[in-house]
Amino acid sequence: MTTASIGNSFITINPPELRFQFELEQQTFCDLKVSNKTEYFVAFKVKTTSPKKYFVRPNTGVIHPWDSCIIRVTLQAQQEYPPNMQCKDKFLIQTTTLDSNTDVDDLPPDTFNKDSGKLTEELKLRVVYVSPNSPQGSTSDDTKYSAQKLDTYSSQTLQQLKEERDAAARETRQLQQELQDMLKRRRNRRSDPGLSFTFAMFVGLIGILFGFLLKLSLSLPPTQ
Repeated sequence: MTTASIGNSFITINPPELRFQFELEQQTFCDLKVSNKTEYFVAFKVKTTSPKKYFVRPNTGVIHPWDSCIIRVTLQAQQEYPPNMQCKDKFLIQTTTLDSNTDVDDLPPDTFNKDSGKLTEELKLRVVYVSPNSPQGSTSDDTKYSAQKLDTYSSQTLQQLKEERDAAARETRQLQQELQDMLKRRRNRRSDPGLSFTFAMFVGLIGILFGFLLKLSLSLPPTQ
């Protein structure tokens, strides 16, 4: 859960981004806690780049000194998933101080106009869609990082298996060379029952190692 916050000279907002549990044909909402950290009355107004997708209440308000309020942003039911679960929507919260307590309906039209001469500050919030299949609420960035981590682990495991295969191949070649040397020496000697038994055991060991190497080679892709 997000515990951080963002703010300006007048307010702080928690959480610092809008996170929605995205499901097709389902409404979902995110609550923002807006706190006035001054001794003045602070007016705010919420804007978004996609006003048809979101329902904001209240979208305009006045917060008493050192007080706070909750803004609920509702994502309307959507008919399709966004590409890669990425959202480019943004929210803008405009704030300014008031000389006295003023009802929201009585705020002048130019309250948040920077050209009015009043000090107006803005905060921008991004929107994050959370996959419904993720119980921990991982975002598309989290999923991408996990996939990259899995790919790295798989590559390391594959490389280790290839190195083991190559090592087994080298050992088999060495045993084959020793076997050839033994055959040469055997031809130069008289038949020896003890030597015949040792030779049979050695050939059996070669067969086992060769079978292991063949099985390992068939289970792995060729070395690039």
